[in-house]
Amino acid sequence: MNFIKKFIALATVAVAVSAHAAVPANEAPDALVKRISQDVIDTAKTDKAIQAGDTKKVIDLVESKILPYVDFQRMTALAAGRFWRDATPEQQKALTEQFRSLLVFTYSGALSQIKNETVEFKPLRADPTDTEVEVRSQVNMSRGEPIPLNYRVAKGPQGWKIYDINVLGAWLVETYKGTFASEISKGGMDGLIKALTEKNKKLASKPLKTNAPK
Repeated sequence: MNFIKKFIALATVAVAVSAHAAVPANEAPDALVKRISQDVIDTAKTDKAIQAGDTKKVIDLVESKILPYVDFQRMTALAAGRFWRDATPEQQKALTEQFRSLLVFTYSGALSQIKNETVEFKPLRADPTDTEVEVRSQVNMSRGEPIPLNYRVAKGPQGWKIYDINVLGAWLVETYKGTFASEISKGGMDGLIKALTEKNKKLASKPLKTNAPK
């Protein structure tokens, strides 16, 4: 299962770099994902500090560069499902922040594990007028079969943003829906926020390489 964890992680942080570069006007969603995915792979392969598991450098990189390309609020709302509508604006904000932190902490550790993998993108199946598309790709392994890796991307006022990721047929949002619902049933929305906050504190206290999901 380690390779699955690695590429869930790769998918989550594949949008974590290149914010310093100007985004081309009217860039197609598959071109955007391809460009920034390749950048993060190249960075992970060549940066000695990332390869060594430098916690601060990796997390600073993700925190500073990921926001322009991922719609965390939509991702959080989808994971919370029907409970999102009943939450107060303050609860929605707090949940989004904690969920974002959880994903960053959980998956940043995999950056140091990227070695010889490459990503191959499939032709985009979409009309020019579509505002939501699925960008399909596969991760080519040095050994073994390719790993399917797909992105759901939506176009908004600030351009295209990723709001869900699929590895081997499993969407990231769906993997968290059950956990969120379980915590909410026990302690309400505040209970879920508290649980995520406590989880993030534990992850923050551990070396980066131990933060890969289990």
